[in-house]
Parts: sequence; C-alpha cells; structure tokens
Amino acid sequence: MARFEMWNADTAPLGKAADGDALFRLGMRHAADSATPDDRMAAHKWFNIAAMRGNAEAARLRREIAAEMSPAEIAAAQRAARNWVAHH
Repeated sequence: MARFEMWNADTAPLGKAADGDALFRLGMRHAADSATPDDRMAAHKWFNIAAMRGNAEAARLRREIAAEMSPAEIAAAQRAARNWVAHH
C-alpha cells in the first residue's frame, strides 16, 4: 500500500504536460524492478503512454516487457494507461 501512495505522489505533477521522455523514465524505473507482475504492468503502462507521446524507444521496450506478461497482465496495463490518459 505504501508503494502506491508514494508512486501517486511521484507521478501527480506530471499531468498533461508530461513529455514522452519523462514518462519513459517512469517506465524504466519499473522495468528495472520487473520481477513482479505489478512492476511489469506499471512499466508497460508508462512505456505505452510514453510511446503515445512520441518516444519511439518506449514502444520497443513495451513490446519486450509484454513478452514476459500474461494476456491478463497486458490488458490490465492497457486499462491503467487509458485511465491515466483520460484523467491527465
């Protein structure tokens, strides 16, 4: 629980102004700790959003991390990305 509270505090200032590079760095944070499904899903989410905002490397890494995820995890990461974009 504490991790999610801290994570929300870290990402709250991003909003609509966040560029693809800043979002890519968030994905890299989680990709570095991708031993758990939650980290893989978070990395996929941020790479997905970064790719939408023009970071080509994020699209490549999103595909790589998706290869380590189940279809349900990918779907959850995509929902989380859509939700974030809708609210920011």
